[in-house]
Amino acid sequence: MISSNNMISISILLLSYISITTAFVPHHIAPKWGKVNLFESPPNTSPVMEDNFDDVNIVRVLGLRRVKKMLRKYKRQRNSSSSSTNTAAPVVAAVAAIPTTPEPIASPAATTTPTTKSQPLKMIISGAPASGKGTQCEIIKDNFDVVHLSTGDMLRAAVAAQTEVGILAKEYMDSGKLVPDDVIIGVVKDRLAEEDCTQKGWLLDGFPRTPAQADALAASGINPDCFLFLNVPDSILVERVVGRRTDPVTGKIYHMTFSPPTDEEILGRLEQRSDDTEEKVVVRLEQFRDNVDAVKGSYRDISVEIDGTARPDVVAVSINEAITKSLAAM
Repeated sequence: MISSNNMISISILLLSYISITTAFVPHHIAPKWGKVNLFESPPNTSPVMEDNFDDVNIVRVLGLRRVKKMLRKYKRQRNSSSSSTNTAAPVVAAVAAIPTTPEPIASPAATTTPTTKSQPLKMIISGAPASGKGTQCEIIKDNFDVVHLSTGDMLRAAVAAQTEVGILAKEYMDSGKLVPDDVIIGVVKDRLAEEDCTQKGWLLDGFPRTPAQADALAASGINPDCFLFLNVPDSILVERVVGRRTDPVTGKIYHMTFSPPTDEEILGRLEQRSDDTEEKVVVRLEQFRDNVDAVKGSYRDISVEIDGTARPDVVAVSINEAITKSLAAM
């Protein structure tokens, strides 16, 4: 049986806990439902405690579950001790008055967030040698957080991992033969099925190169959302390729017209690739032109042509706009 002194102690402890806790709750954040002043006594009675905290919301302070638990505990004690003096009646009455299903609190106005990918973004970027694909791929990867993939990187990774298609590709590479399309498609398909690509999306760099490769990708269920084509006239491409030089120490590529090194030591050790001559680049461009129109035709509905003759930052803006439109259409 609970004595009157124990009941008084329970009431004082409860009120003290509420007083200490609510001292840290600003009045202006109290919701409009379930307001109750635990410190206000019924009419014609003495106050239980000095009223220093108006509009205290016990649900917000203690939580609805804890309040209901306290109420049930008190009722059990009251039933087992009907002769006790109910000193805590004002508190219990206030607790009992709290609605068990409060009205929802109005949430703050929703903030505007940037458009995000509803699903992983899948892209292909195409362009002739020296069209600027490498530079733009790095920018796209940073801006849209996709996995940048080239066939060379994928082949080397598959060979190193000794996958089934990687072992097959190594046989052709070791014998100096071109890797057949079906093997390359197998390597690409395996790579795009890996978790980073399925979660983040991907950017295929310069692949497919032929209509047969494009058809094989489609037959494998690989369908991009956007096909970007960097358009640069052959005359500019030849100038870009012929002027390229590589630093054998750092691997950095310079251009003797557009971005020459300022350091004389670096300038003196630069090397030109054996295939970066006008004669050889013309042949490579002819091979590219023979197939590019057919490849573009495979992606006519999602193809976006970008002027690749502008500065890299200007080209990047055009690409960003094209990808954003593709995102909006997804």
